[in-house]
Amino acid sequence: MDLILHDDKTFESITYAGKVISGREFQNCTFKNCDFSNSEFSHSKFLDCTFDGCNLSMMKFHGTTLNNAIFRGCKVLGVNFNDCQDFLFGVYFDSCLVDYSSFYGKRMSKTQFIKTTLKEVNFNRTNLSNAVFDQTDLSGAVFDETNLTSANLVTAFNFSIDPELNTIKRASFSANGLSGLLAKYNIKIV
Repeated sequence: MDLILHDDKTFESITYAGKVISGREFQNCTFKNCDFSNSEFSHSKFLDCTFDGCNLSMMKFHGTTLNNAIFRGCKVLGVNFNDCQDFLFGVYFDSCLVDYSSFYGKRMSKTQFIKTTLKEVNFNRTNLSNAVFDQTDLSGAVFDETNLTSANLVTAFNFSIDPELNTIKRASFSANGLSGLLAKYNIKIV
């Protein structure tokens, strides 16, 4: 399949809600205030692209490449990022709603989540070594067999991470976050 190439383009206020698009390659493109909710961009490539103020809720990425994809102020609810290609997978989130999404089994070393909500997100078997969770809400996020080696969760809040089921060596937490590491023991920390 030949990919249709879009290079150095800006797409503004485009609505593709519920549409199926396949075989597109976007390099160095910017998407501003676009609506991609419930759409499917299967077997496409987003390389060095930025999404500003977009709605990507329930978007499907079957076999799609996300390499150095930046999401700012976006609504990204219920997206299965685990359907994306593993090779060169790289995302960055700033001031986004990424609730109810899944990163199951992804390699996301050094990923940054800045002022982002990650409620009920699935991080099972995800490599988040050296990741940064800055002012990030992790209410109900699931961590099981997750690699958090050297991750920074100093300003993260509402998380529950079992140190016996996850790798947290050299990870950083604030004293206020200790209750999130001890939640399974049902103890009171004062």
